Amino acid sequence: MASVILGILLVLVPLPLSTEAQTRGNLTLGSSLTANDRNSSWLSPLGEFAFGFRRMGRGAHLLAIWFEKIEDKTIVWSANGGDLVPEGSKVQLTADGLVLTDPRGRELWSSSLNVTGLAYAAMLDTGNFILASASHVNLWDSFSHPTDTILPTQQLDQGTKVNARYSEMNYSAGRFLFILQNDGNLVLYATPTPLVVSDAYWATNTVGIGFQLIFNQSGQVYLTDRNGIILSTISEDPVLISGHYQRAILEYDGVFRQYIHPRTANSSSNRAMGWSMVSSTVPPNICTSMRRHTGTGACGFNSYCTLGDNQRPQCHCAPGYTLLDSTNAMNGCRQDFVPQSCDGSRPEKDQFALRDRPNTNWPYSDYEVSKPKTEDWCREACLADCFCAVAVFGDETCWKKKIPLLNGVMDPSAGGKALIKVRIENSTLTSTGSGQKKNKNSTLMIIGSVLLSSYVFLNLLLLLISYLIYKSFRSRDSKFSRPVQINQATHMRTFHYQELQEATDGFKEELGRGSFGTVYKGVLGSKDTNFVAVKMLATRTGESEKEFEREVNAIGQTNHKNLVQLLGFCNEGQHRLLVYEFMSNGSLADFLFGSSRLSWYKRIEIARGVAQGLSYLHDDCTRHIIHCDVKPQNILLDGSLAAKISDFGLAKLLMANQTQTTTGVRGTRGYLAPEWFRNMPISGKVDVYSFGILLLELICCRKNYEREAEMEAQIVLVDWVYDCYRDGSVLVLGEGDEEASSDMRRVRRFVMTGLWCIQEDPALRPNMNKITRCWKELLKSQYLQIQPVL
Repeated sequence: MASVILGILLVLVPLPLSTEAQTRGNLTLGSSLTANDRNSSWLSPLGEFAFGFRRMGRGAHLLAIWFEKIEDKTIVWSANGGDLVPEGSKVQLTADGLVLTDPRGRELWSSSLNVTGLAYAAMLDTGNFILASASHVNLWDSFSHPTDTILPTQQLDQGTKVNARYSEMNYSAGRFLFILQNDGNLVLYATPTPLVVSDAYWATNTVGIGFQLIFNQSGQVYLTDRNGIILSTISEDPVLISGHYQRAILEYDGVFRQYIHPRTANSSSNRAMGWSMVSSTVPPNICTSMRRHTGTGACGFNSYCTLGDNQRPQCHCAPGYTLLDSTNAMNGCRQDFVPQSCDGSRPEKDQFALRDRPNTNWPYSDYEVSKPKTEDWCREACLADCFCAVAVFGDETCWKKKIPLLNGVMDPSAGGKALIKVRIENSTLTSTGSGQKKNKNSTLMIIGSVLLSSYVFLNLLLLLISYLIYKSFRSRDSKFSRPVQINQATHMRTFHYQELQEATDGFKEELGRGSFGTVYKGVLGSKDTNFVAVKMLATRTGESEKEFEREVNAIGQTNHKNLVQLLGFCNEGQHRLLVYEFMSNGSLADFLFGSSRLSWYKRIEIARGVAQGLSYLHDDCTRHIIHCDVKPQNILLDGSLAAKISDFGLAKLLMANQTQTTTGVRGTRGYLAPEWFRNMPISGKVDVYSFGILLLELICCRKNYEREAEMEAQIVLVDWVYDCYRDGSVLVLGEGDEEASSDMRRVRRFVMTGLWCIQEDPALRPNMNKITRCWKELLKSQYLQIQPVL
C-alpha cells in the first residue's frame, strides 16, 4: 500500500520547466531547453516538427526546427548558424521572447519582440514556431524570419529574405540571397553585392506589383499582387502531397529547389527514398545565369561552372589551377604555377603553353578585344602578353582576359574556345647559358682536385672540429632533450616526428615563417584533402621552448570559430612542432597590403571576427588569455575569408580571477600599447590597442607606417586618421574605394571606434566585449556612443 501511495505522489510531483524530455503543447513563460546530449526539444502536437538543439560537432549545438519523423531530421530553420553554441547553453521563453544564452548567461540571440503581452509559445504541425499573446495573436513566428527553407502555408511579405547556407553541413550564411524586394520584384542575388536589378541572376521583373510569395498546401509556389492575382509561378505544377512532406529551399549552390519526402508512416522502402526533387529549378541553369561584371559567379574566381546530369552546378578549376578550399569547390581556384613575369628583363614566352577548353568563357574578364583575327594570331598574342591569363577565340575575335577570372562557364551557349596559359612543367624562372655552365664545371673540377690532394689532412681536421662541437654543445643539448611540460588537459593529439615528416613530404612546401619557426603545408591520412599547417620551431633557445609551451597550453584550451584550431603537437626529443588547421587564404596582410583589395563589406566582417575572437580570449576562456601580438600577419583567412586569430607564442595566460599582470615587452612595433613602455601592469587593453590599429588599417587598406606616403602628414596612419576625423574630412580615407565611399556614415563610426581603442590611457579604452556588443549597432547603422575625450 505504501508503494502505491509513493507512486501516486511521484506522478503528482510537477516536472521542472527546464525539461530534458520531448515536450508537446503550449509552452509557458519560463520554459527552457539546455544544449546537451539528450536531444531535448519541444514537439508539435502530432510530433511532425521539433524545436530545440541539434548537435553539430564536438561540443557545438545549433538552435533549430526540423522534421521530427524523418530519419535524417532535416533542418528547416535555425537561429545561430553562424555562431554555434557550446554544451550547457540554454534557450528560455521570457516575457521579452526567446532568449539564447551561453553557459555563462551571456545573450547570444533573441527573437527581439517589439511588443508586450507574450503569454505562450508553441511548435505547430506546419513547421512554424510561434510566440503568441493570451488572445492568440502571433507576436513573432519563425515563418516570418526564414533562413534557407520555406514550407507549405508559409507566406513571404515584401522585404523578407531567404539566405542560402554556406555549405551542406555549415548553416552560417552563404553567398546567395533570395528576396522579395520592397519594390515588388522577386530576385536572386550572389552576395556581397549592391542590391540593384542588374546584379540579380534571376528575377520575376514584377517591380511595382509583386506583393506576396505563397507556398500553398497543394505544393505550388507563386507570387501574387495585392488582390491575390498570380503574377509568376515559381513551381510550375501542383505536387501530389498525399502521404508526403514538402519543403522548398535556396540551396548552398544558389539554386531554389522544391522537394517531397514520404511520411515515415509508410513502408520502409518509401522511407529509403528520401527527399525527391519536384518541379523545375530556379534558375534552370545557374552556370549560364551568372553573367555579371563583378563578383565570383557560381563557382568562385578562376574556376568555371558546368551543369551536371542531376541539374546541379559542378565547379572546376582551369588547367594549372587548384582549389582555394579543398572542402568547398565553390570557393574558387588559384594559380598553381609562377605567373609570367612582366619585368621585361627575361622573355618567358617559350616557358608557357596554352591549354584548350571548348565552349568555355569568363564573361566580362577581358581587357582587350581584337578582330578580325585568326586563332593562331590569338594564341601568339596571349603568349607574348604577360598580362594575358586566358584568351577566348570565336567568330574571328580574340578576347584577352586577366586574373582574377570572373563568372566562368562551360556551356554550348558560351561559344568560342578558351586558351588557358600555363607554365610548362620542366621550365624554370631563370636559365643558365652554356658559357656559365662551362665556367661552373671548371671551378668544380679545380676544387675537387684540391680536396682530393688534401684528403688525409681534411679528415683529421673534421674529426677535431666534430669533437669540439660535441663537447661545446653537450650540456646545451642535454638541457633541451628534456620534454617540454605540456598541460595534458588540452586533450590534443600527440604526433610522432616521422609522421609529420611524411605528412609534409619532408617539409617541402613552405607556407610562411615567423620569429620562432617555419610553417609547412601537410596532409594527414590517406585523403589528399585533409590539409594541415605544421609549424616547426627552427631555433633551440630557451625562449623558443617557452613559445612552444605557451602556444600549446593557450590555444589548446580554446574553442571558438574565430581562433585557428590547434589539432595537436610533437614533443619528441629535440623536435617541437605544432599542427594547425589549414587556412587556405593565408594571412590578412597578404590581402590588406597586397595588390588585390578586399571589399569594404568583407573587411567589416573580418574586423568583426577578430573582435569576437579577442572577446572570447579575454572573457570566456577558463583561463583568460592576452594575445599580445595582434596584427594582420597573425590573422588568417579560411576558404570563405572568415578571420581566425593565430600565433599564440607570445600570449600571456592569466590566473583565475586575474585581470592584469606584469611581463616584459611582447609584440610587434607599431601595434604596441603605450603601457608596455611605462612599467605599468598589462591587461587585455593592450590587445584592444592593437585591434584599434588593425581596424584603422582595414578601413584605409594601408600599413600603420608608410615612409613613401604621398604627403608627410600621411606617413603615420593614426595621426592622419585623427587629423581627418578632427577636420571632418573622413571622406578622404575612402578615396578610391567605391563601396566605402558610398557607406561613409558607417566608415566614420568605425574610425571613431578605432580611435576609441588607441587612447593612451588604457582605462579610457573599451574592452573587447563592449566592442562586440557595439558592433551589432554599427552594422545596423545606429550611432555608437563614444567617449567624450574624442
